[in-house]
Amino acid sequence: MRFVHSSDWQIGKTFNFASDEVLRVLQAERLEVINRLGELARAQGAADVLVAGDIYDYETPSDRTLRQPLERMRQFPDLRWHLIPGNHDFLQPNGVWDRVRRSAPPENIRLHLEPNPVAMTPDGSVWLLPSVLNRRHTLNDPTLWMDEAETPEGVMRIGMAHGSVREFGSQPGEQPNLIALDRAARAGLAYLALGDWHGFNRIGERCAYSGTPEIDGFDKGGDGGGSALVVSIDGPNAVPTITPHRVGRFSWKRVQATLTSRDEIEALENRLRSLDPQNLSSLLVWLDAEGHLTLEDMTLFDEKILTGVEAALCLLRLGKRPELVASEADLSTFGEAGVVSRAAIRLQTLSAAPGPEQQHAMAALQRLAVLWRSERSA
Repeated sequence: MRFVHSSDWQIGKTFNFASDEVLRVLQAERLEVINRLGELARAQGAADVLVAGDIYDYETPSDRTLRQPLERMRQFPDLRWHLIPGNHDFLQPNGVWDRVRRSAPPENIRLHLEPNPVAMTPDGSVWLLPSVLNRRHTLNDPTLWMDEAETPEGVMRIGMAHGSVREFGSQPGEQPNLIALDRAARAGLAYLALGDWHGFNRIGERCAYSGTPEIDGFDKGGDGGGSALVVSIDGPNAVPTITPHRVGRFSWKRVQATLTSRDEIEALENRLRSLDPQNLSSLLVWLDAEGHLTLEDMTLFDEKILTGVEAALCLLRLGKRPELVASEADLSTFGEAGVVSRAAIRLQTLSAAPGPEQQHAMAALQRLAVLWRSERSA
């Protein structure tokens, strides 16, 4: 038996820090990755794709958002796509899954909306035990029923569930949707496919989280997110071979830098551009840049990093920025008289005084320098 294990597609996911333009790109890629999952299954000779919950990011997607992943899966009629609800798209009356059923999904999509064993393969040699969440959070183990679930003798039993295997609450028993670490052994499962954690995590010989196929946060870049699992099992009692495969397009990076001079700004530019020289448009970068810069160097930082490199990346998010230290020489750039010079002096005074206006004054003085420099060059 060989199949692809995925989860946490979260179609329709919003990213509050992204512009509308970037948001559209990120949301579109969460659909495009479905094609890559189908192609991976075909290339690996797998007829089944298990998606362990959170197909949708929320309970009330628009009709278009609801249908988009279904249409992507329709393009692979030779594959069987097995879907269960997660905590983001849990099963409820007149909820997202009733809407999916009413939309007449293609025959190759199997909706598992009841916790009952079902034959997974046409010959009946493999049975799927799907767990179903009826609410976002439950204090009961959603896989407990699998221990007593009856299947024909000698078949391979594969479980699929959405939840956590560790307690992160302050008190034992507070973590919702908590799954027993040894559920695969207790229930006689050849493999337990889990969803909820967004990075690949192998829990044991017969249990793993696939992670989301597209990384969705700056804290997810190093834990295996952006992958899907190809699982091969030689027989009901054989230990599975679990192989992660990269399917995500985007990489999310955190970069730290201390800037005090023009040379360090140029070094940062080279460093950012060398992260992935052939594919910078697939990078989302969170930049924490500390230090102190003169007005001229701050203007260079704006031009080289916040304007130049930013346009090459999918996203540049500035967490920390250098502080502006404007000297008398900097202020002389604006001339000795006129409204621009007076504005610059006023902003310099405000930026030097601690208070709620300090950061705004620094940013305004820097922006004024950029505009003034551009005007004089023209």
